[in-house]
Amino acid sequence: MTRLLIVDDDQSTLASLSRAFRMAGYEAVVCDNATRAIALLKSERFDLVFSDVVMPGKDGLSMLAEVRDLGIATPIIMISGQATVDMAVRATRLGAVDFLEKPISSDKLLLTVENALRLVRLEEENRQLRRRVGRHELVWQSEAMRRVMAQVDRVANSESRVCILGETGTGKELVARAVHDRSPRREKPFVTLNCAAVPSELIESELFGHEKGSFTGAAARHLGKFEQAHGGTLFLDEIGDMPPAMQAKLLRLLQEGELERIGGERPIVVNTRVIVATHRDLEALVRKGTFREDLYHRIFVFPITLPPLRERVEDIPLLAGHFAAIVAEQNGWKPRAFSPDALTQLQSYAWPGNVRELRNVVERLLLLTDDVVDVATVRQVLAGRHASGAGAAGTDGGALADRVAAFEREVLLAELQAHGYRVAETARTLGLERSHFYKKCQQLGIDVKTERSQA
Repeated sequence: MTRLLIVDDDQSTLASLSRAFRMAGYEAVVCDNATRAIALLKSERFDLVFSDVVMPGKDGLSMLAEVRDLGIATPIIMISGQATVDMAVRATRLGAVDFLEKPISSDKLLLTVENALRLVRLEEENRQLRRRVGRHELVWQSEAMRRVMAQVDRVANSESRVCILGETGTGKELVARAVHDRSPRREKPFVTLNCAAVPSELIESELFGHEKGSFTGAAARHLGKFEQAHGGTLFLDEIGDMPPAMQAKLLRLLQEGELERIGGERPIVVNTRVIVATHRDLEALVRKGTFREDLYHRIFVFPITLPPLRERVEDIPLLAGHFAAIVAEQNGWKPRAFSPDALTQLQSYAWPGNVRELRNVVERLLLLTDDVVDVATVRQVLAGRHASGAGAAGTDGGALADRVAAFEREVLLAELQAHGYRVAETARTLGLERSHFYKKCQQLGIDVKTERSQA
C-alpha cells in the first residue's frame, strides 16, 4: 500500500488530510512537527510527504533542506495557508515536487498525489532503463570497433549463426546482445549460458531441460535455455569448453530444430537463434580432436573477431568515463572526472584483462578519489603492472619481470573464467595450492569476487 506522511502543526489539517487519503485507499501517517518527521523519514519508508511550511520550531523549508542533505529522495509536496511567490520558488529550488495553497479541495489533493506518484514511477523506470542500457551498451569511437559494428549490422537481420572470437574480457556478450537487439527477434528473450561454468553432468539439463523425477533431485519440470530463448536468441559463451558428449546433442538440435528434455517422451520444436563465443582457437581444437568438426562448420558461419583493448586505446577515455558514471550512480556517489594525464596513463597500460579489467580499475580509482582522478592515483592503482602498451603477453618490449607478470595475469584470468571463477578447480588445473593461488592473485591485482561479479 502507498504510504503518505503528513506534517502539520494544525490538528484539524492532519485529521482532514489523513481522512481524505485513507478514503482513497492510501495509508496515512500524521506528524505534528518537522523534527519528528525527519526521524520518521530516516527510519521508515514513505512514498510521498505532504508538509506545511509555517510551523513552530523547524519550519517546512528547513525540514525539506535537511531531508535532501541527508540524501533522502522521498518526494515532498509543500502546503501553506500563507503562501507567497518567494516561498514557492524557494521550495522548488530545494527540491519540492509541488506547492499547494490551503484550503485544498479533495479533488485537487488526490490529483496531486496521483501526479506525484506517477512522476516517481517514471523516474524509477528511467533509472532502471539507464542501468540496463549502461550495463549492455557498447562504447567506442575507434576504427577497429567501427569495423566490428559494421559486421554486427550486416548479420543482425539474418538468421545466420554468429561466432564471436576474442580474448577474455573484450565484451563478447555485449556484441552478441547488440546482434540480438538489431535483429527481428529483439522483442523476444536474450538468454545466456557460459559452457565453461556449468559442470559437465549438468549442462544437458541446463540446455535442454528435464522432466520431474527424471533424476535424483529433479523435483519439478525445468525448461532449458533453448526453450527459455524460444523465438529469441541463445548466447553460448565459451563454446570451446563444451563436453564432447554435449557437442553431439547440440549438433543434432541445430540440424533438426528440436530437442528432448531429460526424461521426456516426445521431441519439442524450438525456434532459437544461436550465437556462440570463445577465446580459444576452435580450428586448433578440431585438429586436436576435442571439438567436433561437423559442429564447428555448423556454428562458424559468420565470425566476428573483437580487438583487445590494447588495440583500441582511443576508446579508453570514453570507456573510463562510461564506467565512472555507472559506478557513481550505483553507489550514490557524485560524478568523477579524469585529468588528461590520468587518461594518458590509462591508455599506456597493456590491459591483459581488457575492458573487464578497465571497469574494475575505474571502480578502484573512484574509491580512492573524491573529485578528479589524477595521474598519481592511476599510477598507484596500476603499481606492479606494466604501464606500457608493449607489455601485453605476446608483444615485444618492457622489462622481463613486467612481461612475465602481464602474461601470468592473463593466464589466471582466462583460467578463472574457464572454470566459472571456482578457485579450487582453477588452482588444481594450474597445479597450485589454493593458498598459493590466492597469493598469486593478490600479487597480480586480481580480485576473484569482483571478477566473478562482472562476468
